[in-house]
Amino acid sequence: MYERQIELSGHIIDSLALPKTMDIIMDKGGDFDIIKFDVGKRKSDISRAKMMVSAESPDVLDSILDELSVLGVSIAEIKEANLVASPKDKVAPEGFYSTTNYVTHVLYKGNWLLVNNTEMDCMILVDETKGKAYCKPLNDLKKGDKIVVGRDGIKVAPPERVRGKQGGFEFMNSDVSSEKPLLSIAKTIASEIKEIKSKGGKIALVGGPAIVHTGSAKFIAALIREGIIDVVFAGNALATHDIESDQFGTSLGINVETGEIVSHGHTHHMRAINRINKSGSIEAAVKDGTLKSGIMYECVKNNVPFVLAGSIRDDGPLPDVITDTAESQAKMRYYCQKIDMCLMVSTMLHSIATGNMLSAKVKSICIDINPSTVTKLADRGSAQVMRVVTDIGAFLPVLYECLHEDSFISENLPK
Repeated sequence: MYERQIELSGHIIDSLALPKTMDIIMDKGGDFDIIKFDVGKRKSDISRAKMMVSAESPDVLDSILDELSVLGVSIAEIKEANLVASPKDKVAPEGFYSTTNYVTHVLYKGNWLLVNNTEMDCMILVDETKGKAYCKPLNDLKKGDKIVVGRDGIKVAPPERVRGKQGGFEFMNSDVSSEKPLLSIAKTIASEIKEIKSKGGKIALVGGPAIVHTGSAKFIAALIREGIIDVVFAGNALATHDIESDQFGTSLGINVETGEIVSHGHTHHMRAINRINKSGSIEAAVKDGTLKSGIMYECVKNNVPFVLAGSIRDDGPLPDVITDTAESQAKMRYYCQKIDMCLMVSTMLHSIATGNMLSAKVKSICIDINPSTVTKLADRGSAQVMRVVTDIGAFLPVLYECLHEDSFISENLPK
């Protein structure tokens, strides 16, 4: 039998980390013995466990350890991380450690180095000259980069599950239901936004075109103008229909105020794109007076950066849409490292893409009427995201109202 000693630390009982660890070991054909188990007796106490994991082959043992790493389990034996040079550009050495989005440390020359730019599905690069460690995507690897191989010298700390209901915002909340009180959820999210902004934190919006279709673009535009939203991620659709709404008062040819179908309204989004093309860019359209209101207008007027990532189905697209996916990914990744909260609103593909780039320490909320959107986000590793299943046309006005209670926006935002 092949054996390795593992350690768990934190609220491993009420977060179910301990029983999940046991289940994974047994389900994958391994065995375990509990060596030490210290139980925290108060809410502020943490629990610790040491276990010996065994398997009939090194491959099975490695497979068990790989799956346990997602729970924050670490190998107890203190060994230095194994560094191997990348053999060529965009190629990692065999057996490389694939990262989670949890806070990670790597043991190098006796020091536990914090891995910067934490992101899932990346490699860990150790800069031996600077004595620092970084997450690095596969496509950014250069020949000779020193990459961590294997599991030795890796320590992962997943976000703790909040005990009880006093904490308000709850990480690791797996309940997905539309049958929850809308006002209570909005107040909880508004409270988190207020706390982050009062400390000078940054908030990103990941938005889909339903924001405009439901007539809610004015609330997002106001949040940008009032300094709540600091960066916007979207696709061609959100920007196009936002601009269509400004130019024609419609979204997909439907009047956004009355919901009535407008004659020949189906052509409006193409006419909107054509006008922006004539100006040269969204920013130029604001400056020459073509674009006068909306989400994109407020981004330009308030120097809020935006990344519009294109897809193969885009009409036009707008001149600001980045059609090179690697380029748009790199720009999104840059801003993902600078934010403290992310609001993902009615866009499955962009929400999942952003979730994959975010560290687990970034408080994230996914709001969508489709339960499969929020479920898929969790299935792809973004388990720390708070998921809200509701109609954003009803939710965004309530959230905006909650943010304006007690004159928070005018009085408490950093100058």
